[in-house]
Amino acid sequence: MDWLRALQHLRDTRTPGVLVTITEVRGHAPRAAGAKLVVSPDATWGSIGGGNLEEVAVRRARVLLADPAAAALTERHDLSDRAPAEHGVQCCGGEVTLLYEPVPVRRAVAVFGMGHVGFELALLLSRHDLELHLVDSRPDQLSDARLAPLRSGPADVHIHQVPVLPELVVADLPAGADVLVLTHDHAEDLALLDALLRSDRPGSIGLIGSSAKWTRFRARLAELGHDEPVLGRVRTPIGAPTVTGKEPARIALAVAVELLTEAGARV
Repeated sequence: MDWLRALQHLRDTRTPGVLVTITEVRGHAPRAAGAKLVVSPDATWGSIGGGNLEEVAVRRARVLLADPAAAALTERHDLSDRAPAEHGVQCCGGEVTLLYEPVPVRRAVAVFGMGHVGFELALLLSRHDLELHLVDSRPDQLSDARLAPLRSGPADVHIHQVPVLPELVVADLPAGADVLVLTHDHAEDLALLDALLRSDRPGSIGLIGSSAKWTRFRARLAELGHDEPVLGRVRTPIGAPTVTGKEPARIALAVAVELLTEAGARV
């Protein structure tokens, strides 16, 4: 597969990678500027010329893969026979500059409940480079016409329309997904929390609602067998306290600010 399909493959399989591009060539080199190589933890696609240059690039890319905070960087490589070579001599006589661009696994966010707040939240999140999962038991909330504005952003939007037992979607979520529970039905919220707390899929669990709601839910979840450390996985209320107001758009903004600020803090 070519480098473009390789990048899509890595995105689809949620595998990190590094895109290596020859950005400049001086003198003679095995490939021209623009040649690309995609490197994953255990495979490569494309080529920047083979030999010592490519082997060094692959090893450098995998060092970057091991560092979650790695940023893009450039390196200049001498291809003369006088240059140090660990993996064979390349004596083309030229010089190339390589750009290394880490392609991390995108953060995944799941929103259960696409009512007024859920829609506004999904609209905000769709403007970020995320894998966005939207779940609702009501078909009209997930209609193509209603969700059309979400398709224009950089987020990869996945729709889960589940008329019965939306908690079954939990098993299909990407590992580490940040989950937000804000359905129209408290019974549905409770069933979702029970499923989420029994699963190792979520990275975090947020529940919309008041402290009184959580007090009732906590007691019921304890009856269902969840102990205090497990119940501590649930974050409620959700939303940055600096954003106040009860309008759906303001609640959604508060939740988005909290979620995206947490993402920045983890990086």
